[in-house]
Amino acid sequence: MDEEVRRKILTLLDQHRIMTIATLRPDGWPQATTVGYANEGLTLYFLCGPDSQKAANLALDDRVSLTIDHDTPQVMEITGLSMAARAKVLVDPSEGEKVLRMLMLKYPPQGSLPLPMRTPANVRIFRVSPTVISVLDYSKGFGHTDLVTC
Repeated sequence: MDEEVRRKILTLLDQHRIMTIATLRPDGWPQATTVGYANEGLTLYFLCGPDSQKAANLALDDRVSLTIDHDTPQVMEITGLSMAARAKVLVDPSEGEKVLRMLMLKYPPQGSLPLPMRTPANVRIFRVSPTVISVLDYSKGFGHTDLVTC
């Protein structure tokens, strides 16, 4: 992977904290939802309810597509990335605790939370490993993308 593109990907991942992730429903239809994420390098982590549609979808097929981006007032300032990836549930409770801390560090200190903090025992935490990353950067030209295979 080209070092400039890698830096751009890591910058985009570090600048954001929500993504849209699409999983495959049992009937074949994609289901896109917004989730918070944390990353360690190119590896992303997110959580969902153990009985959620996402968790059920991923139990059947670990393939996901995701996007990370933001709105911008100038069209030629659009940047973002999309990934084809595999999402695997974490089973190690200590790794789960680490990921939960990473997720909370993405946000400024919270005054109060309406619910008790989640634990690895009451959520599903997924590790997302990219296979293909598309980096969108309009500053390099309208619709410019750099495609990276991981």
